[in-house]
Amino acid sequence: MSNDLARGPGATEVDDVAVAPPLSQRARSLAFAAIPYVVAVLAAFLVVGIIITVLGHDPTRAFRAVLTNSFRNQTGFVQTLHKWAPLTLLSLAFAIPLGAGRFNIGGEGQMILGTIGAAAVGITLSDLPLVVLLPLVIVVGVLAGAVWAAISAWLMESFKINEILSTVLLNFVSFEVLDYVASVVWSDPGAGGAVTLPVGEGAVLPGIGRPPMHTGVLLVVLVSVVAAVMARRSVAGFELRAVGLNERASKLHGIRTGRVAVTSMVVGGALAGLAGAIEVAGVHQRTLEGVQSNFLLLGIIIGLIARGSLTAVPFVAFGIAVLEVGAGSMQRVSGAPVEIVLILEGLILLFLLMSDVATERFRRARASRAAKGALA
Repeated sequence: MSNDLARGPGATEVDDVAVAPPLSQRARSLAFAAIPYVVAVLAAFLVVGIIITVLGHDPTRAFRAVLTNSFRNQTGFVQTLHKWAPLTLLSLAFAIPLGAGRFNIGGEGQMILGTIGAAAVGITLSDLPLVVLLPLVIVVGVLAGAVWAAISAWLMESFKINEILSTVLLNFVSFEVLDYVASVVWSDPGAGGAVTLPVGEGAVLPGIGRPPMHTGVLLVVLVSVVAAVMARRSVAGFELRAVGLNERASKLHGIRTGRVAVTSMVVGGALAGLAGAIEVAGVHQRTLEGVQSNFLLLGIIIGLIARGSLTAVPFVAFGIAVLEVGAGSMQRVSGAPVEIVLILEGLILLFLLMSDVATERFRRARASRAAKGALA
């Protein structure tokens, strides 16, 4: 799988400085790289169109509803951006450890802990002014997610416990913690479910426009830019790439591979915690059971579709957010079930992975023919 930290196709290295290829060559490389995505998307839509037809619905109406709902009016666009923000953060929480060869499957639990930490501060310190309370809510949410991920990172580094196992199991622990907090500690008796009391007014993210878009979206844009720049331009980004490509060689060249792996997990947890804090401060103004929605599954799908590229993650996340927001409209307009959208997203990933296999086999066959030709 390609990595965001890898040098661009055709780049050379002189005295450890990457020399960019000509613009035309880069354009051709980007166009060639886009082909598998285009083919995967078209194939996925074709298969899903057949499924919708078999179910007795009109695929044209269904696809039109999915793809236009987010842009039909300002309300749909704001909903898409509010969906895009946590999707991007959960995708980065998966993609950053992936760059070091680690699999953070605990974004769900880390996000939940982020919502709990943010809600705890927003409820207990509700009398504080916005300039004090809102930063506290965000910071505590980030720290809660980072600490939850640090548990798995510590088990991984100290006892060699597989991070996939520990992060998945900690997700289940987080469900119980959320249930206890929302049902016992700060339960809202009038909510009729596992829902906490609302946070104070000072813990709510300000909105922009009408309908209001919470400013957490702008914070996610900033985080995405910083992540992409750090991945490409920093020493930490280089070490992350090196460990992901060859951990043994990295260790031999003096890179502290354990520290890099642990740091990537903790950073991923912090980003998932930030997603939870933004959901509390920008969307729900409290935490509740189910606040994590299906963000973990979609975050993994987005990270894999983006092939671990931190630059590509926000753009892929926006496309998935468009599909997610349009799912409800599709069901109302065409009668097709909303689960069709999840099938579509999974098929895009499946066909993209199949294209990788086909490309690799074609490359090997071409290399074999070239070798035989040289021997002849």
